[in-house]
Amino acid sequence: MHNTATMLIELGAIILALGLLGRLAGRVGFSPIPLYLLAGLAFGHGGILTLQASEEFIAVGAEIGVILLLLMLGLEYSASELVTNLRTQYPSGAVDFVLNAVPGAVAAFILGWGPVAAVALAGVTWISSSGVIAKVLGDLRRLGNRETPVVLGVLVIEDLAMAVYLPILTAVLAGAGLAGGSVTLLIALGTVGAVLYLALRHGRLISRAVSSDNAEMLLLVVLGLTLLVAGLAQELQVSAAVGAFLVGIALSGEVAEGASNLLTPLRDLFAAVFFVFFGLSTDPADIPPVLVPALLLALVTALTKIATGWYAARRAGIKGAGRWRAGGTLVARGEFSIVIAGLAVGVEPRIGPLATAYVLILVVVGPLTARWTEPLAHKLIGRPKTPVETERAAPEPAEV
Repeated sequence: MHNTATMLIELGAIILALGLLGRLAGRVGFSPIPLYLLAGLAFGHGGILTLQASEEFIAVGAEIGVILLLLMLGLEYSASELVTNLRTQYPSGAVDFVLNAVPGAVAAFILGWGPVAAVALAGVTWISSSGVIAKVLGDLRRLGNRETPVVLGVLVIEDLAMAVYLPILTAVLAGAGLAGGSVTLLIALGTVGAVLYLALRHGRLISRAVSSDNAEMLLLVVLGLTLLVAGLAQELQVSAAVGAFLVGIALSGEVAEGASNLLTPLRDLFAAVFFVFFGLSTDPADIPPVLVPALLLALVTALTKIATGWYAARRAGIKGAGRWRAGGTLVARGEFSIVIAGLAVGVEPRIGPLATAYVLILVVVGPLTARWTEPLAHKLIGRPKTPVETERAAPEPAEV
């Protein structure tokens, strides 16, 4: 009874604090994510006050938060739109990999950590945080912007690439041979391919089976299906987040719209818990020794992510401000980077604190770059002229 009472008190205090921090962020006019992270850092291991009774519950809630964030992303688009994005955005995905994975690999070699750690740190710096970016897009009300499908296209390619990368990394870390790694990879690719096939060919049937006029039944079925598929995907060496995203892709029409309306408050709650848990699991004492390399790596890869988004938006025919908004939005790293670092600490323990500091920097900076990259770019290089301004600035024709 004492442990239960303590857990309820801690959970109540955490949720109340999240609400107050969110209200403060809303008044100031920026995303509450950095405040959630700093609050978790203050009350985690090595912080001002350690929360113990509710830690396990918060860990499970954080996992659910990532799953719901990716589910809601998937509900925004149909399977056909996903395939179209993959066909048109794959050059941007290749540029994204080169610009952002290479700095991590180079940093590992400079630090003397060896090739296995280089593979892991390349993944840490490569993958943007779909969870953070999904929250930022909602907070800044940019889901309907022209550049948003470009941003989501890059994220989709990264999330699907994780279905290939994570099994390879696991095999490399375990010292598995070519045969063992190939089997793991084939299972992962087969799982993703099967879900995409079902979504493309039988998405309407899935939506019809899930559909219900009763809001309670719809919520229970969609949430249960998402958690089930996410768990199975994790068991098959595919990310749970990728599984949740594919469930969202499979649902369409009125079902997707109804599920989105019902799940939005639940997503916001568990997403906030995820960001707090990230801070709770970080010991502030581990950060100072690796702060300088983490800052340098964060600076380099923030610029390369902005370049990635700018390039992807340019390829999509988006002009002016949309290119800078796309670049600034992609800066944040988060859940996948922490998962990758967690896998690698057994081989190279120093990668854990570095990855934590790196992600903490960019998960705080990311929402700020999403908001301020465009106006800063206009200050530095000038605001692009509108068609009306261009016409007015044109020289008058010479008199005959």
